Amino acid sequence: MHDNNPELPKGYSPVPAGKVANVVTFLEMRQRPAETAGLPELPLTLARLGPHNLDIYRRLFRDIGEDWLWVSMLEIGDDEVRGILAHPSVETYALRDGGSDIGLVELDFRVPGECELVYFGLVKDAIGKGTGRFLMNQAIAKAFAQPIERFWLHTCTFDHPSAAGFYQRSGFKPYKLMVEVHDDPRLMGLLPKTAAPHIPLLEPAASAE
Repeated sequence: MHDNNPELPKGYSPVPAGKVANVVTFLEMRQRPAETAGLPELPLTLARLGPHNLDIYRRLFRDIGEDWLWVSMLEIGDDEVRGILAHPSVETYALRDGGSDIGLVELDFRVPGECELVYFGLVKDAIGKGTGRFLMNQAIAKAFAQPIERFWLHTCTFDHPSAAGFYQRSGFKPYKLMVEVHDDPRLMGLLPKTAAPHIPLLEPAASAE
């Protein structure tokens, strides 16, 4: 994502067929918020994922992200994904309910003094049960267990409609908006065409022979 054209033209801008466009909101947290009281007791645990957990990571990434057009980890090979999972400054966790993996959180500390919440999500059946609040509290605690000055993330209009509000209630404050345009992963074969039905699929017209 590039920031070398900071001012977009006013009004509508056409998006070519085969592409998707969304508005991205960047949010940050400069200090750890007070603990949230009154959460239900949940039989949940976090399990650190490493390069030997590639299959779990791939499955969670697809199960959680398909409806929201998560694509970045689908565009790179297994060795590169294993390298991320093995990096000492990246912490990736599966959220487990008994023997089932139901959530994913990834924290990137590679920039000194910062932590990026790269991925955060739950499988469909876990949404709306207090599980997201549990997972966010765990993410905040792990982020601020390191000597950071800023914890940040970005969300977009492809994400769950409650995502931006949830992050702000968690203590993140928005500080920047950007527009992102990229190839539609459903037309690249990375995701099925039935993925993310709330996002229109605009196929390029067939070229004349």
